Amino acid sequence: MISIKRATTLLLNGKLVAIPTETVYGLGADAKNPIAVQNIYTVKGRPATNPLIIHIPNEGAIIDWAIDIPENAWKLAKAFWPGPLTLILKRHPSVPKIVTGGQDTVALRVPNHPLTLTLLSQFGGGIAAPSANRYGRISPTTAEHVEKALGSDVDYILDGGPCTLGIESTIVSLVDPSPIILRQGSISALELTKILGGKLSDKKELSTVKVPGSSQSHYAPRQPLYLLEKEKLFATLSQLSKENKSSSVLCFGEQPAVTPFLISTWIRMSSHPKDCAQQLYQHLHILDKTDSNCILVEMPPKTPEWLAITDRLQRAAQHATSLIT
Repeated sequence: MISIKRATTLLLNGKLVAIPTETVYGLGADAKNPIAVQNIYTVKGRPATNPLIIHIPNEGAIIDWAIDIPENAWKLAKAFWPGPLTLILKRHPSVPKIVTGGQDTVALRVPNHPLTLTLLSQFGGGIAAPSANRYGRISPTTAEHVEKALGSDVDYILDGGPCTLGIESTIVSLVDPSPIILRQGSISALELTKILGGKLSDKKELSTVKVPGSSQSHYAPRQPLYLLEKEKLFATLSQLSKENKSSSVLCFGEQPAVTPFLISTWIRMSSHPKDCAQQLYQHLHILDKTDSNCILVEMPPKTPEWLAITDRLQRAAQHATSLIT
């Protein structure tokens, strides 16, 4: 039975609770409890310099966690919260630096999930929550993913069903001279500029702020993953098959009815960006369970609506360098 009361009690006692959001499941702890927050880093194996997002119950709670709040923060919060947008602001002195990775900035968002919004209301504070998995691995979009990844290291899983969006939030810094997108997500640059009046940059190198999900290798399956253009993908399938190596495939087309390739599993991605995003990590979890030698993924279209998905796949592929030359 789902128990918000139990989740609240555990958080108040410094325990770890996996929480559902519309993006991915988070590994939550009381953001004002340094010992509980340290447990997040320990369980995930996450570097201490990698900041956490603090989930808050509503936009009014910004003043409890940030100072020198610019007007743009209130504009974006009003437009997109609850929702998949994280704002980077100046840290309130009461926020433990362990949550912020030692920085004087803080990452805040209001998640759009009824269970977690109720939990936040009853808890009465902020919940620090990165993705509920081991650091660098595929993000969890179901309670089952959390259970498999963390097991008894998490004290309770608040099961809110599958995540409806499936990829992490858009992150926008409001502490730089002008707003900068530091991580692509479901909310696009076009949607943000409509609210901000066109003042927005996606040049991450202009900011010194560290944010979650910015490491080169991230969101990665245990099997080596290769992100390839369609023609290169089929050429690679052919070469691997000649070497008696099997592949799992994630692409936009159907598996050929007759094929000489050694294919373990073939999954067809949706051609609609939102549907593809919602299913992406679920697909990768499935492919990572196979006994193939690698995972081959077709490169998404090079258009703005696919930027977030391409970003996740490029990071998932960063560590895979040895199988194919």
